[in-house]
Amino acid sequence: MKYLSRQCLVFVFGALALALQVQAQEFRVGFVNTDRIFREANTAKAAQAKLEQEFSRREKELTDQGNALKGLSDKFEREAPTLSESQRVQRQKQLLDQDRDFQRKRREFQEDLNARKNEELQQVLERANRVVKQVAEAEKYDVVLQEAVYINPKHDITDKVIKALNAAR
Repeated sequence: MKYLSRQCLVFVFGALALALQVQAQEFRVGFVNTDRIFREANTAKAAQAKLEQEFSRREKELTDQGNALKGLSDKFEREAPTLSESQRVQRQKQLLDQDRDFQRKRREFQEDLNARKNEELQQVLERANRVVKQVAEAEKYDVVLQEAVYINPKHDITDKVIKALNAAR
């Protein structure tokens, strides 16, 4: 009787091990590197070009204003020893006011740029996620990860996603 029980246990464990092995072979994992998508996909490049076009004029104005402010500051430093106290105080106040205005405009520019960049990247990410889902369904992946500490390169499907994204454009 004990002999029969051992045979049954061996059979059950063997069948269980075989079932787990078959199930493990069918489970497909993929990985997508979103940073690469943001750098290499045509939609991401188009979004970057759109942002550059949209913000280039303001950026140039800020650069010009910063250079003018630096020039005025340098001029003040050179002329300060020859100015009267009231002239020196007045020019310092003007420089401080201009610098505050410049810093405010620079902050506003950066906030606007960041907000628009987030909007554009969100659109790229939404498109990419749709393509990831299509690739995953077409190639029968069970799970696709976007963040991982380590991933074996054989599971990286980023190239497939970028190609599909670029083809969909």
